[in-house]
Amino acid sequence: MKTLKDIKGMKGKGGKQRALIRVDYNVPLKGNKILDTRRIDASFATIHALQKKGMQVLLLAHLGDASASLKPIATYLSKHFSVKFVTTPILHPEKKGALLERLPKDTVILFENIRQYEGEEKNTPVFAKALSKLGDIFVNDAFSVSHRKHASVVGIAKYLPSYAGMQLEKEINMLSPLLTNKKHPFLFILGGAKFSTKVPLLKRFIDSADNVVISGAILNSFYKTAGFEVGASVVEDGYEKEINKLLSSPKLLLPTDVVVLRGTKKLSLMANEIQKNDTIVDIGKDSVRLINEKIQKAKVVVWNGPTGWYEKGFTGATIALAKAIKESKAQAVIGGGDTGVVVEKVVGDAKRVFISTGGGATLDFLANGTLPGVQSLK
Repeated sequence: MKTLKDIKGMKGKGGKQRALIRVDYNVPLKGNKILDTRRIDASFATIHALQKKGMQVLLLAHLGDASASLKPIATYLSKHFSVKFVTTPILHPEKKGALLERLPKDTVILFENIRQYEGEEKNTPVFAKALSKLGDIFVNDAFSVSHRKHASVVGIAKYLPSYAGMQLEKEINMLSPLLTNKKHPFLFILGGAKFSTKVPLLKRFIDSADNVVISGAILNSFYKTAGFEVGASVVEDGYEKEINKLLSSPKLLLPTDVVVLRGTKKLSLMANEIQKNDTIVDIGKDSVRLINEKIQKAKVVVWNGPTGWYEKGFTGATIALAKAIKESKAQAVIGGGDTGVVVEKVVGDAKRVFISTGGGATLDFLANGTLPGVQSLK
């Protein structure tokens, strides 16, 4: 896999060499306000590096569904770069020829939401080839979407010299050692929802980790399979066989107490005290204390997914575990998304803690050792 260091002879060509970069600017918004800029900020190093090589930078990104606009992101970028926001159809790159030629080479062009085009998610050759005509080289710096087989992630690489951006390279370098980790104790904490997407990850780490902690909404499925009442909590059925096999492992740790909503009341209960109308919203203090003890003894901690119902504000245990990681001596890798937002606020710029920009991409990489967007660069 080639990186930016492998790009030679691009400087001093009058800005005619164009780098087409896939970035991930799919960030949470409230109106036009960006609530979390981490993914945007992570792309700056690659943009600056290519500008230093004398290249014209063009950015491809998506935001939400096909109807969402990247204009708030362009406004944010304009504080750091000279940004031209282009909304003309990507499918007709010849119409942009004059525009691209007359722009100063230090101008960054951000094209509108790539998912407005049907050929993007279908990865049609026609669309991928049309995209490739916009640039002279392709750079994938969007680790967090590299598990998608989309035209702007894997399709373009068939038509242009392709390279890994600095953030993509950093993600791979930080996550790869975990695939063959030899540092112990090794603690793996898994939360969030969608147990179905986490089965491969659990199968891998139940063997290599010293302990695997289950939390978040996926805990409900484990409780139900183990015979506990889960009340009105969300459960994924159909995975009893996989869960029973995991439950038989002495490495698996299930929280012994939880926080529930009973009507409008928030209660702390032992797992065997949950009633039919209760909704599990977080893990309890006793369980947090036991997990904290594991964190303090660990040399490596991998954590993906919040412990509680993050969207409803139940972040107590997640924050408590983040504080424990900050106070520990463990090397920690935190999955992106909701967990990353909370943990970053607690740990700041602690060098021992790496917060990935990926959510599903991080899970897939740790489970499979690679991603389609990474493979396409090789």
